[in-house]
Amino acid sequence: MTLRVKVIPRSAKSEIVGELADGTLKVKIAAPPEKGKANDALIAFLAAHYQVPRGAIEILSGHGTPLKLVRINLPGESTRRATR
Repeated sequence: MTLRVKVIPRSAKSEIVGELADGTLKVKIAAPPEKGKANDALIAFLAAHYQVPRGAIEILSGHGTPLKLVRINLPGESTRRATR
């Protein structure tokens, strides 16, 4: 599964807060956007949320921006990737 994600770093807590009009998932992350800390926290958060190992989450693009394209390899998912 591939998701578009808008990350809001330095939030009080890490949580999914909804979707934007175009379907982009809006996620608050407690970590600061410094030295990849917010990206690491996003991967850990999404892994826990979707109950997959951290290695199943990959940031495809947007490493240095709030808008990211993230791939989540779910168990039993076919090789064809769906875009959310």
